[in-house]
Amino acid sequence: MWFKREQNKNRRLHRHHVLDVKLRSDQVQATRLRLALLALMVPAVTMLALYLVWRIGEVTLNAFVYENADFAIQQIDVQTDGVIAPEQLRRWAGVKPGANLIALDLAAVKRNLELVSAIDSVSVERVLPRTLKIRVTERDPIAQVNIPRADGANGVAVAVFLLDADAMVMQPLDPRLCTVPLAQMNSPLPVIAGVNAFQMQPGRTVELPPVQAALRLIAAFAKSPMAGLVDLRRVDVSAPGVLVVTTGQGSAITFSPDNFDQQLRRWRQIYDLGMSQQKAIASVNLAVANNVPVRWMLASAAPVTVPPKTVKPFKIRRKNV
Repeated sequence: MWFKREQNKNRRLHRHHVLDVKLRSDQVQATRLRLALLALMVPAVTMLALYLVWRIGEVTLNAFVYENADFAIQQIDVQTDGVIAPEQLRRWAGVKPGANLIALDLAAVKRNLELVSAIDSVSVERVLPRTLKIRVTERDPIAQVNIPRADGANGVAVAVFLLDADAMVMQPLDPRLCTVPLAQMNSPLPVIAGVNAFQMQPGRTVELPPVQAALRLIAAFAKSPMAGLVDLRRVDVSAPGVLVVTTGQGSAITFSPDNFDQQLRRWRQIYDLGMSQQKAIASVNLAVANNVPVRWMLASAAPVTVPPKTVKPFKIRRKNV
């Protein structure tokens, strides 16, 4: 009997312990569920609050800035250091009067203008409240390349490309888009001959060493003792290792593709020697270091040409890096 009472008591105690454990387990699960819901609600509420703040800010900016008539563009101030007409630059910029100055994409305006091969660089600036300032630096052509092409009438047309001192290829500007007279727009530039037509891509640089050497020669000539005495008409780069220059006075001058300053000084010495003897240079090979071969002609036999114009130094701009 005593054993049965003890056994029954133990069973009751055991059942009470099981119920107690089950109760604590339900409480833990409920607590975990509340924490999980809280963990989900906090980010959701935060995201909703941020969205509302963003929407309110957007509406405020639109109302007070981006759609504010006080920031409507009334003046597009354009200046250039070259010959392109300011009105044409305004058209290329793609900015319409009345557009919002704050909302305007300045990078897009800059890109629109720099896509024109004749333009070197552009700066664009907002001047609050209603002015857009555009400053343009144009490329300075110092030579041209003539590429013959077939036209639609079974004939041959000549496509003209211009090169600046950095060998950047440009298309000639329509004189109607410029502020200078037509006669000045058509002033002849030295022609670089012997260039592959596939190298003439507007907006790209010609990487051929002979072409770059010819441009350095043209730039050096503008600052040399020969500037103003003769004019460069043609620089042939087709022969390997040399540049052959033809002048408007009928001379053929051969240069090596480096050390142009020294060769130009020697040309001046030979030129002065010929003038003292009433002779003109027919041809001279300055690529030869010693015993320079010179062929003379009578000065009276030289072609009669218009005296060459004073040559201004070319602007040498740094390449973009």
